Amino acid sequence: MATIKDVAKRAHVSVATVSRVINNKGYVNEETRLLVVEAIEALNYVPNELARSLFKKQSRIIGVIVPHMTSYYFAELIEIIENFIIEEDYHVMVCNSRDDFARESKYLKVLQQYSIDGILLVSNTHRIHDYQDLKVPIVAIDHHLSDHIPSVTSNNIQGGILAASKLIEAGCTEIIHFRGPSILPTVQDRTTGFRSIMDKHRVAPNSFDLAFKDPDPQEILSCLEKLPNVNGIFCDSDVIALSVIQCLKQLGKNVPEDVQVIGFDNIELAQMITPRLTTISQNKEQIAQTAVSLLMKLIQKQPIEATHIEIDVNLVERETTQ
Repeated sequence: MATIKDVAKRAHVSVATVSRVINNKGYVNEETRLLVVEAIEALNYVPNELARSLFKKQSRIIGVIVPHMTSYYFAELIEIIENFIIEEDYHVMVCNSRDDFARESKYLKVLQQYSIDGILLVSNTHRIHDYQDLKVPIVAIDHHLSDHIPSVTSNNIQGGILAASKLIEAGCTEIIHFRGPSILPTVQDRTTGFRSIMDKHRVAPNSFDLAFKDPDPQEILSCLEKLPNVNGIFCDSDVIALSVIQCLKQLGKNVPEDVQVIGFDNIELAQMITPRLTTISQNKEQIAQTAVSLLMKLIQKQPIEATHIEIDVNLVERETTQ
């Protein structure tokens, strides 16, 4: 594989001259520039981007930190984020933290070694200061981590309100709210919105915490068996909702005739199952575009309009509600 020294030798110029031609920086007369270009083409020379980035302290790499790659919602969101980052002529480095302290530590070192230009922090990390120590722009997605870190989230309170309103309008009186882990701000906001409508209509829903990624079917079955008269269920993710529907089938309950179910996220799978899932749709396209745009402004040291941006959600009615 040809090196920059090989190019310089073939063109009969210095390495510094070749570097100026490649980076289009500094004066090089046209005759010399053509000699260098011909040498590059003849040797099929490819500049070492990593070396150039370390030299310039600018890699054109954006780090995207996610808690789980196997989450349907995060997987779909990352793909959209990647498209917007590539449009900005940047590269993507996806780091799957798995909510593991040691794993996150390793990724922090990698991000530093590669002189990344910015971070999109999707993970609900407890190590905000460690990321800030990297001295690069950061935008949080799906979490409001700090007043000093710009963030883009869905309007989760609105999502809870829409789900509760639909169940009440559909005549549901015995209601379960299957939440994600209630320590998460997103879950707390969805609960706040949901409860506001339930309280208004003097309905007392039963709330249970489940894992977002792998909800335990036995836990769900146990809850459903304790509340045999339930006729409306709101789930804080589509994955939880899909598990709930399977458990209802095991108990001989029909959806939506006996029990109406609403999910949250609007993942692609929601419209592929039978019955098709009614859900609160997060606008992944707008979330990704807003977050990337915000990060680019920070990288370019441009002013930003707001430090915390909420994206509206909407109810997508399908076959699991009436």
